[in-house]
Amino acid sequence: MIEDLVDRFLPGVEVWAYGSRVNGQSHDASDLDLVLRAPALKPIPYRQLGDFTEALTDSNIPFLVEARDWARLPERFRREIERDYVLLTEGGPGS
Repeated sequence: MIEDLVDRFLPGVEVWAYGSRVNGQSHDASDLDLVLRAPALKPIPYRQLGDFTEALTDSNIPFLVEARDWARLPERFRREIERDYVLLTEGGPGS
């Protein structure tokens, strides 16, 4: 379902999952953390990001999904994510 929403609202964007649902430290109430990497690692327009976030909220995914734009994250946070993530969808950073 997440891949379908990415295709619909964020075509060409690469999506990484990270955090407790990736590193095995999750519990039933854990959210799924996503980072969105647009082509050339440029910022995703706020409207497009908002539409995607709203679609996640309106979906029947049985847990909270938090999505962040790679281009707007501090370098320190990016390095933390790079240590342990799972590629969900391939996209445009290399484009």
